[in-house]
Amino acid sequence: MMKDGVLNIDKPAGWTSHDVVAKLRGVLRIKKVGHAGTLDPDATGVLLVCFGKGTKVVPFLMEGEKEYEAVLRLGEETDTEDATGTVLRRCEVSAEVLGQVRETLESFVGTYEQIPPMYSAIKVKGVPLYRSARAGKSVERTARPVTIREIRFQKSEGRDISFSVVCSKGTYIRTLCVDIGAKLGVGGHLLRLRRTRSGSFRIGEAVELNRFAALYAEGTWAKSAYTLNDVLAAFPAISVREHYREKILHGAACGAEGILKFDSFQKGESLRLLDPSGTLLAIGRAVASSEEVSGKERLFKIETVLSELSEESAALPALSRPAGGAAKESIESPLY
Repeated sequence: MMKDGVLNIDKPAGWTSHDVVAKLRGVLRIKKVGHAGTLDPDATGVLLVCFGKGTKVVPFLMEGEKEYEAVLRLGEETDTEDATGTVLRRCEVSAEVLGQVRETLESFVGTYEQIPPMYSAIKVKGVPLYRSARAGKSVERTARPVTIREIRFQKSEGRDISFSVVCSKGTYIRTLCVDIGAKLGVGGHLLRLRRTRSGSFRIGEAVELNRFAALYAEGTWAKSAYTLNDVLAAFPAISVREHYREKILHGAACGAEGILKFDSFQKGESLRLLDPSGTLLAIGRAVASSEEVSGKERLFKIETVLSELSEESAALPALSRPAGGAAKESIESPLY
């Protein structure tokens, strides 16, 4: 049975991301299950669900660019910035305003400072904003830079505007809709949202939740799962010599003497660390570039160990770990 990996699930409307994780934990009978990037309950589309040691790659998956299809309703503001909230203000949307929509959408391409919505999980002084919002409190939030790489007008139906957007992690599409409405002078909120891509994972490859449960019952579910090596394929790889395998799994880095072969990489890049057979051992962070390999005593630091020690090695005391922090289990996203 496949114990570690990532699933590309098409989240249905009405389910929280937590609900999907809980459902899949029950189906897979695996305790360690988490997701990489929350979708609001009414949103649908790509939700990456990680299981087993796949939970260790959550922070890396969350770094990926996102793509959405959204519907913005102009002339109506809500307290939640989406259709689930209470309407705070309504106004007419003239033909003149509708004629400015395409140009206004395109004006958001680039990086801008976005203020996170009150109904979000971001914490201020240790308290999630949504808790303060539910208590009727408004909390001052710090604007954060987000990048809109591409935004495309699709169609308009009355005051409802359909568009697609490619954006950086941490972008709130609800808030983008509010900001577009504000720039047009009529306000607005997010009516519908579908995530069509997260990093390299696309909606066309996603599996519906009920379909996945059926595949599991048939015993063919593993065909729809991604191995950790598949998921991290965009990371440059370094293959280490066999006798360095256990050192890597203990969190110790190595220099040029331990390297069999390597892809081109830059200082600061995430790396896949492989044994001679191609088994993924760990994720490292380059402390030098591939052009500096020769003579370097240390080429990377270990960020996350993804493989198992042999039974013999597991019984031995751990090696001393290099300064700067190594072999940390970097699960920054909550596991449900």
